[in-house]
Amino acid sequence: MSYFLNLLMSGLVIGSLYGLIAMGFAMVYRATGMVNFAVGEIMMMTAYISYNLAQVPGLGFTGMFLAMLPISMLLGWVVERVFIRPMLGESMFSRVMVTIGLAVVIRSAVILIWGVEPQPYPRLLGDEVIRLGGLALYPGQIFSLCILAVLCLVMWAFFRHSRVGIAMRATSNNETTALLMGINVNRISGIAWALSSFFSAVAGLAFCLMFALEPEISQMGLRGFPATILGGLDSVVGGAFGGLVIGVAENMAGGYLGRGLKEIAGFVLIVVVLMVKPYGLFGQREIERV
Repeated sequence: MSYFLNLLMSGLVIGSLYGLIAMGFAMVYRATGMVNFAVGEIMMMTAYISYNLAQVPGLGFTGMFLAMLPISMLLGWVVERVFIRPMLGESMFSRVMVTIGLAVVIRSAVILIWGVEPQPYPRLLGDEVIRLGGLALYPGQIFSLCILAVLCLVMWAFFRHSRVGIAMRATSNNETTALLMGINVNRISGIAWALSSFFSAVAGLAFCLMFALEPEISQMGLRGFPATILGGLDSVVGGAFGGLVIGVAENMAGGYLGRGLKEIAGFVLIVVVLMVKPYGLFGQREIERV
């Protein structure tokens, strides 16, 4: 039983990282209908920025987190304003290719500035093991789980009750109708990219609090994308849930069936789910009237 619980908890921890990344993917898709393949690279860049902030004497974890919040959102807004908005009116394929090119540029810039060697990330939350019953967790793991839960609750309230969230839902349903209703679609797009960048930054911070800081963390972006598909591309909270499901599925497969099956367990789960629910667990079904 103890082995099962440890597999379950470690799966939830890695799944929380997938979930945060999936929320970044889903936020942009929900507002603009496009997939941002630079999520992993934005996650990597903001992680290095937070690493520099963590070196500031007396700032501490709270100060670093509060400083990283506006910086990450500004980065997302700048990316949307400089690279994405000029592509409005172009085909979706062209816009997606821009995000792929942007990912290459960001990755090269990070390597040029910070190098390729792994950096030990400061343990701002401490490194003492916290025991909960028969489970042993590090502060970074608890932070990852808790921040995902908090952000899911905030996003649920955001889309349900805030004017911007409701406008974003309207834009995702029908952009033309939203424009006719007086919604500033360009503003909504900028906010979506800023929030997506923030989710990526939180994912990068959570990753670094558990592991080392290195350019290879950008690969987590592609590993988190299946969680977005499972939860539903247009569901931010669904993406978080999909990340937890895939994290647990991978860990259980690796623990009971062999490490070789760990990497494919998530994809097998996606195939099975999409055969039953083609739009994901929480995705919105598209109905076309002819």
